[in-house]
Amino acid sequence: MSFMPPTDSMFLLAESREHPMHVGGLQLFVPPEGAGPEFARELLDSFTQTDNVSALFRKRPAEPVNSLGNTWWSVDETLDYDYHVRHSAVPAPGRIRELLQLTSRWHGSLLDRHRPLWEAHLVEGLADGRVAVYSKIHHSMVDGVSAIKLMQRSLSDDPEARDCVPPWSLPPRKRDAASRSFDPWGVLKTGAGLAGEIAGLVPTGLKIANQAFRDGGITLPRAPKTMLNGPVGGARRFAAQSWAIDRIQGVAKSSGTTLNDVVLAMVSGALREYLLEQNALPDEPMLAMVPVSLALRAESAGKDGGDGNSVGAIIVNLATDRSHGPTRLEEIAASSRQAKKIMGDLTPLQILALSAAQVLPLAMTPIPGFVKYTHPPFNVIVSNVPGPSKEMYFNGARLDGMYPVSIVLDGQALNITLTSRHGFLDFGLIGCRKSVPHLQRLLTHLESSLAELEKAWG
Repeated sequence: MSFMPPTDSMFLLAESREHPMHVGGLQLFVPPEGAGPEFARELLDSFTQTDNVSALFRKRPAEPVNSLGNTWWSVDETLDYDYHVRHSAVPAPGRIRELLQLTSRWHGSLLDRHRPLWEAHLVEGLADGRVAVYSKIHHSMVDGVSAIKLMQRSLSDDPEARDCVPPWSLPPRKRDAASRSFDPWGVLKTGAGLAGEIAGLVPTGLKIANQAFRDGGITLPRAPKTMLNGPVGGARRFAAQSWAIDRIQGVAKSSGTTLNDVVLAMVSGALREYLLEQNALPDEPMLAMVPVSLALRAESAGKDGGDGNSVGAIIVNLATDRSHGPTRLEEIAASSRQAKKIMGDLTPLQILALSAAQVLPLAMTPIPGFVKYTHPPFNVIVSNVPGPSKEMYFNGARLDGMYPVSIVLDGQALNITLTSRHGFLDFGLIGCRKSVPHLQRLLTHLESSLAELEKAWG
């Protein structure tokens, strides 16, 4: 058995029937030219005909799972493929709508803690001939960024390659051997460094407070109450759609903003129209929590980001009180720049500490009455995860969609996560089935919001 870090075990401790704590993904593949009717079965065989399963996909909570299993990992020597890898088909008429209905149902069910915490569903029967793969893995094992990175590693940019293996069969990434050895002097130095960084949090906090008082440019984690910020049930609804990156980058270039700013402006306009339809738009501007991967920051600095959980967060003003789309974009860009400026002066540990303080109210939501009688720290979580920049294939099948499926919580009934793919941004929207009615309407409003920005900055 191995010890489970607290940053991972908290996702097991927080899980309940109403709060599944796994992340998922829905991928669409176009079969290679000449593929016959047995392609899906052949793909399934390539998923299961291997005994080479990585340690990550063999570990499970130790028994008893509801006590010791929250702090220690156990490892299964063999894997029950019939349980973990499942073959399904969408009902007639085989539209994406039916596929999303299946995904909604699968994502709302808990993973079995007596087994390694992951599942994969190979889905055929789509009218257009594509094949889908829905997979989910517990957040105690990886975060969303790491899950997408694992999926990318299983693909190839060569359409002729036939040696691709599924994520659970990938070999471990090479690590520096020195990082695996025990170095007592290094431990002391690390401890001293951590103490220094923690001590630096006090002046950093004073600096942030002073700047907020001076120019009011920092968005603080206190949002208006909306219908999206109440208790959630266990059932989910999932919606997904792709947008051409060129359209979004065109608006960003013309307006002098970033791609992420335009994405947030799309979300802002969509939420505004959706809540107006529900007669539930607050007078105050809504806020978004935007996760920032510290693993990606580490990689950009030439360090190993790892495969676990390493995420910070910023709070951005969505300016939903503004009826004019370009004005919303300007305010969103200003809010985002200010938050990133503050983060740029912090170390990863200080970012984690500041982010934890911003999302701390979420840990209080199990307390009876907390969600009902307090303001949420933010109204929606919007994550943008980098994906492959090239056309990608799995043993000749072309990747044609890569939609993240995330987590909703009490007080956060809607989560919007997107990932980039060659030429596209793939949006995945997951919501509480009861709290967010007609979730698919948000897709229409995302498109109309982007069209408004294109008209203004075209």
